[in-house]
Amino acid sequence: MLTILFDGVAYGMLLFILAVGLAVTMGLMNFINLAHGAFAMLGGYITVVLMQKFQLPFLWCLPASFFGVALLGAVLERTLYRPMYRKPHLDQVLFSIGLTFMAVATMDYFVGSSQQIIQLPEWLKGRTEIGEGAWMLGMGHYRLFIILICAALTVVLQLVLARTRFGSRLRASVDDQRVAAGLGINVNRVFLSTFAVGSGLAGLGGALGAEVLGLDPMFPLKFMIYFLIVVAVGGTSSITGPLLAALLLGIADVAGKYFIPQFGAFIVYVLMIAILIWKPQGLFVRQGGKP
Repeated sequence: MLTILFDGVAYGMLLFILAVGLAVTMGLMNFINLAHGAFAMLGGYITVVLMQKFQLPFLWCLPASFFGVALLGAVLERTLYRPMYRKPHLDQVLFSIGLTFMAVATMDYFVGSSQQIIQLPEWLKGRTEIGEGAWMLGMGHYRLFIILICAALTVVLQLVLARTRFGSRLRASVDDQRVAAGLGINVNRVFLSTFAVGSGLAGLGGALGAEVLGLDPMFPLKFMIYFLIVVAVGGTSSITGPLLAALLLGIADVAGKYFIPQFGAFIVYVLMIAILIWKPQGLFVRQGGKP
């Protein structure tokens, strides 16, 4: 039982890092970016290339995946995404889905459709077991590493959004762009930085998840529904909701596949429907801002 819970928490934390950028762009920037999974895929492929072609250690590849994807996100935000901010949501959906299919086709052309293998360091391959019997806790070292990294990132994100000047400027820009600009806030720069960081987090999540989730050109399409569930169930007004939603999703998915594998992901969808019936706007809605 404890091992299943541990694996579910690790899976949930990974989903949170992968999806938090989408929560930011949808909730704080009011933009539906369904190409978010493509940024995660790119982070995974950056790690694969750096490890296989340049023999860089795994730990060095993680910040490289973050900054590499964040840089690309900043360029795309400035050139492609910014003109779409004021477009109808349907236009945003079609635009971002088109980018997703372009990314899938590009990766399939250049690297092929086969699954990519990442060789983890030896110290991340082991497993520690505590206790015995039904309550034995088996902790895979890599999953423990994922939990620690994602927990640290969650704390940093929460502090940045709640306690820093940048977080205040972002909230002001979201609530009313004209008033924020009148107060001297460079709204375009705030949105550019936010989009870049959200993209970078997706890239980092893709790098961390390549070994757990698998990595191939279809990655954005396989996991797009999971990202959307995290955002829909958790709400888009804070990161607390997506975090809780990702943990619930991860635990339910792992437990469901273990106890009733014939139903597969059915448990996840039942949980999603039940929560959305109870809380149609998600688990957390920021008071005073736009829902």
